[in-house]
Amino acid sequence: MDYVKAYGELIKKTAGSHPLAARRMIYAGLIEELIRMKIAPKKEMPQALRMLNYQSVRKVYQAIRHPENSCWTNIFAPVEIMQCFGLDCVSMECLSSFMSGFMIEDHLIDTAESEGIASTLCSYHKGFIGGVDSGIFPPAPLSVTTSMVCDGNINTFRHVQQTKGVPSFVIDVPNENSAYAMEYVTGQLKDLISVLEDVTGKKMDMAQLRRRLKMENASKQCYLEFLKEEKHRFYPKTLTLELYLLFVTHLDIGSEDSLRFLRLLKEDVKKYPTRTGPNIFWVHLMPYYQQTLQKYFNYKDDYYIQAIDMNLDYTEMLDTEHPLEALARKMLDNIYNGPYSRKVEKIAQLVKELESDAVIHFCHWGCKQSVGGVMLLREKMQEMGIPMLVLDGDGMDRRNSHDGQIRTRLEAFLEMIDQMEEA
Repeated sequence: MDYVKAYGELIKKTAGSHPLAARRMIYAGLIEELIRMKIAPKKEMPQALRMLNYQSVRKVYQAIRHPENSCWTNIFAPVEIMQCFGLDCVSMECLSSFMSGFMIEDHLIDTAESEGIASTLCSYHKGFIGGVDSGIFPPAPLSVTTSMVCDGNINTFRHVQQTKGVPSFVIDVPNENSAYAMEYVTGQLKDLISVLEDVTGKKMDMAQLRRRLKMENASKQCYLEFLKEEKHRFYPKTLTLELYLLFVTHLDIGSEDSLRFLRLLKEDVKKYPTRTGPNIFWVHLMPYYQQTLQKYFNYKDDYYIQAIDMNLDYTEMLDTEHPLEALARKMLDNIYNGPYSRKVEKIAQLVKELESDAVIHFCHWGCKQSVGGVMLLREKMQEMGIPMLVLDGDGMDRRNSHDGQIRTRLEAFLEMIDQMEEA
């Protein structure tokens, strides 16, 4: 960690006057990490997660090193369509998180705020804006986002369009599914295809899109089978690796790489021993860097995190015969779209199916929907007799998370779970 911090300080010193040099330092850091993963992977990391680790870092490296082949998105964008045009999707949150991994998020956030970006804006957005405006992130040919969940997405991509000229396509997703809503969103997907054809000079291949949706369905089934097997097994993982799953469940879903990994995952978990410790279901973002959380959850089986709700936001199979309508329904019926009660009911269902013993909800600083809806989820968990802990902090900016407060609340919660287990 001291080495990473020192390297991050060097990047920050370089970025102000020589952003291209800072970008090259990030290239070098990512390449070094990829080499280390190949030569000396962590022994405690399962085989499947080694593949995930490598694929995730490689995706970010490619997005920064070859931006002409990338598309900036949020995690709810219909990435399957962009993949048909040869574009790799990387989310704004993903890029920001990786810069936090380099420990330079404070510099990027301060850069954005120095331009007049509000201090109350989500740190993921400020990190992304700071990275783009400082020249560390090279512009992609297009950005695609949705109106779902986060009211900052549209403005963030609009800002990037105004400052760097990156065209922004926004999909307006109604809160409720209806015949009109389906037609409305499907029409926007057709417009997106026209834009992509203009940007890339390629024509849409609907047969390829159908194949990708078939692989997506197979990938979902593999992940659900993994979760079913994992309920009573100790499969060593970390907070970071749990977030990396967002690549295969969202940003790269429908690809051969994601399907290959998830097939390996569902078989790999069967090699690991059973356990008796409590199952914990995680809601919303994970502050992967937080020391106390790492201490209790990284490669530990005493208190086992099964899954995060974002990786299970839409588990239905897609209609491959009507691909655009299927992608429209995927957004309209997503648990992160519409009333918060939809998310509450889905989490309750998952907690029951996964036999979870407790829930931890992380309220990310600057995220209105997580703070605004948490009490509804708490009431539902109380009704089900499931203990729930609410933690406050920042998923990216270390300056907004206080280890002492998190440690005190987490340890008291885990002690309560232990007492319930003994009883």
